[in-house]
Amino acid sequence: MDLKSKIMMTILCLSLSGCQVMDPYTGESKTSKATTYGLGAAIVCGLIGAGKSGKRARNAAAGCGAIGAGIGAYMDTQENELRKKLVGSGVQIEREGDNIRLIMPSNITFDTDRSNLKASFTEVLNSIVLVLNHYPDTTLNIVGHTDSVGSDTYNLTLSNNRANAVAQYLVSQNVSPSRVTARGAGERNPVANNGTESGRTLNRRVELSIAPKNLQ
Repeated sequence: MDLKSKIMMTILCLSLSGCQVMDPYTGESKTSKATTYGLGAAIVCGLIGAGKSGKRARNAAAGCGAIGAGIGAYMDTQENELRKKLVGSGVQIEREGDNIRLIMPSNITFDTDRSNLKASFTEVLNSIVLVLNHYPDTTLNIVGHTDSVGSDTYNLTLSNNRANAVAQYLVSQNVSPSRVTARGAGERNPVANNGTESGRTLNRRVELSIAPKNLQ
């Protein structure tokens, strides 16, 4: 069996065993994201290394292993800490590949037609900041959204002010400004029907996307 075949066999074996973890929030068994990303990198890097020999092959494997497993594990642990900190807060957490998205609805963020943070929202942001400052190798993209009530121009300005209010608060809590970007999307990206009050409530939100720096 040649080296490439051995690499593929090893990866297949790893993918069939030792990769399942228990989700502490749902109780379901799932494949660790760190394992998934690590195996993906291992396939690519293993094939690269297979074309080399001696020290060059070892260096390729070592470097790729750090990239593949490191990014997934870094985002996995950050996601888990955010989930623990934000239990019962009303913040929805979604994982999209290597990105973590925090969806913060209007009932916990801002009063109607206002861009100053609610006192209860600052408490939520303080919990988020504790995690963000513990994982500095990420970038933060904040986007404000509104419903369709009012003019497009007005909603765009309001959403931009809200996104900037969140960004300014994070920076005031020692999150590096170089990590943070903020913008308003107005009413352009609804997630629900603006024809109903429940839909408009869902559309009035602020989203914070967290991504690893070295993938930017």
